[in-house]
Amino acid sequence: MRLLRLALAAFFLLFLLPLGAHALVWMAREHPASWNRADWTSSGLLPPPAADSPAMIHIYAARTGRWKGAVAHHTWLVLKEAGAAPYERYDKVGWGSPVRRDGWAPDARWYGNMPELVSAIEGEAAQALLPAVRAAIADYPFRERGSYRAWPGPNSNSFVAHVVARVPQLGVALPPTALGKDYHAEMLYAGLAPSGTGFQIVIGGLFGLTVAWVEGVEINFLGLVAGFDLRRPALKLPGFGRLALV
Repeated sequence: MRLLRLALAAFFLLFLLPLGAHALVWMAREHPASWNRADWTSSGLLPPPAADSPAMIHIYAARTGRWKGAVAHHTWLVLKEAGAAPYERYDKVGWGSPVRRDGWAPDARWYGNMPELVSAIEGEAAQALLPAVRAAIADYPFRERGSYRAWPGPNSNSFVAHVVARVPQLGVALPPTALGKDYHAEMLYAGLAPSGTGFQIVIGGLFGLTVAWVEGVEINFLGLVAGFDLRRPALKLPGFGRLALV
């Protein structure tokens, strides 16, 4: 019984309490009533491509729309060849073309929410990785129409996580609020973490454990993630996401 009480207390403290607290904070804000009333314009984070601009691989995240924003981020990829080549944006969405290229400005708001830069690789390092990233985008296994499922996946974050896992040199950990990032084609996955710097075991995208240098320690419960990061000290909490400690 004591062990059960401790498990219930840990579940409350790690999952229910932060999720409920963030939901209250989120509900206190104003949100667009529908997708067509939301702001989808450029946030101004990216300058226009210039003749001397380097190659680039960026990953962005922004809160999703309406009540889902209390829980989850949407993530996407932005690529660019060296020089004045245009930006290319790639999203996995649940409507229209499943893997969409340039559906929005590369740094656009998502449902009116400002994007955050999750990872940036530029210059020769980006140029060297671009072919592998493009290959990973092309071989995403859930790219057909009707293959999107908001929870537990495959969704927009499953797509970006697939690319990260195929190209571990990116060395990136997606936000803990990128629900669906732990979804795998296999019902039971046990193997390397997406970064290749540790291991991960996941059941149906709903339950799992990740222990890796890049991702830190993450416990997945019903798609929600709690844990901590030692490499860049931070707590990871449902709803709030990554809370830096320094």
